[in-house]
Amino acid sequence: MPKLPSKETIKRATIVDMKALGTHRPEYNRLISIYADLVHQYNEALQDFEVSGRQYETETAAGGSKKSAIVATLENLRKDILAYSDRLCLNPKSLENVTSEKQKSSGLAAVLRDLT
Repeated sequence: MPKLPSKETIKRATIVDMKALGTHRPEYNRLISIYADLVHQYNEALQDFEVSGRQYETETAAGGSKKSAIVATLENLRKDILAYSDRLCLNPKSLENVTSEKQKSSGLAAVLRDLT
């Protein structure tokens, strides 16, 4: 079983990605922590799902079947991760609607930054 990345590793990688996109600000770090926790929970749940043999349905007391709890959990985590990734501008669709810090930079600012 491969080792899952820690919450801190996910958080650091997210910050690196956001800086590369020009969308990171220190004020977002609390949201990034929540996002990292959700991704970590998703990775753990997905690993548990695979270990359990990818059981999609469970039997009910009435003899029918319903979606297993782990599948419902994975679906909810995916929705939450998508919502946070939108807010943090980590996907192409949300990034279209944002002017990043890199795009705002003028030519003079770039030259001055390169001098330091």
